[in-house]
Amino acid sequence: MTAVTDVAPDPAATPPSSVKLVNLPNALTVLRLAVVPLFAVLLLQGSHLDENGPDDAGRYWATLVFALAIITDRYDGLIARRTGQVTEFGKLADPIADKALTGTALIGLSVLELLPWWVTVVILVREVGVTLLRFWVIRHGVIAASRGGKLKTVLQALAIGLYILPLTGLLASGRWWVMGAALVLTVITGIDYVYRALTLRQTSARAMKAAAARRAAGPTGSGARTDTAA
Repeated sequence: MTAVTDVAPDPAATPPSSVKLVNLPNALTVLRLAVVPLFAVLLLQGSHLDENGPDDAGRYWATLVFALAIITDRYDGLIARRTGQVTEFGKLADPIADKALTGTALIGLSVLELLPWWVTVVILVREVGVTLLRFWVIRHGVIAASRGGKLKTVLQALAIGLYILPLTGLLASGRWWVMGAALVLTVITGIDYVYRALTLRQTSARAMKAAAARRAAGPTGSGARTDTAA
C-alpha cells in the first residue's frame, strides 16, 4: 500500500495576495512623473534674460519641485514595503519616474550649458542600462541596493540640486566636486550591478536546472521505494 503524504503547495503556483493598485505609494510615484514637465519648464524658463539680467526665480522654484520629487522617491518605496502595498505597477513605474526626473534635470542643465554633455551621457547610460538589467533579471530575483548605490543616489540628487540653484563664487565651484564624486560612484556601482546581475542569472539558472532534475527523478524514485517497502 502506497503511503499518502502531505504535499506542500508550490509557491510559484500560489497566487499572491491581492494589493490595491490605487494606493499611497503608487500615487506618489504618479505624482513624481506628473511634475516632470512642470520641473522642465521652470528650469528652462528660469534661466532666460530680461532687461534686468537673469531671472533666477524659476531656478529656485525648479529646485523646490526637484527636492519635493526626490522626497517622494525616498518614501513611496518605503511605505509600499512597510505596509505591504508593493504592486507590479509600482515596481515598473518607480524606476521610470526616477529616470525621467533625473534625466530631465541633467539634459536641461546641459542644454543651459551649466553641465558638460559628457557627464549627462555617462550618467544616463548607466541609469538606463541598470534599469534594463533590472528587468532582465527580475524573474530570477531582486538585487538589493548596495551602500554605494544609495550613496550614489544621494550625491546625484545633491549635485543636481546645486547645479539647478543659481549659485556663484565658491559654491558654484564646489558643486563640481560633488558631481565628480557622484560620477565616480555612478560608474563603479554600475559595473558592480552588471557583475551581480550576471551572477544572479547564472546562480538562478543552475538552481532551476537542479530543481527540474529533482522533479523529473523524484516521483519515479519515490514510487520505487514505496512499492518495495510495501
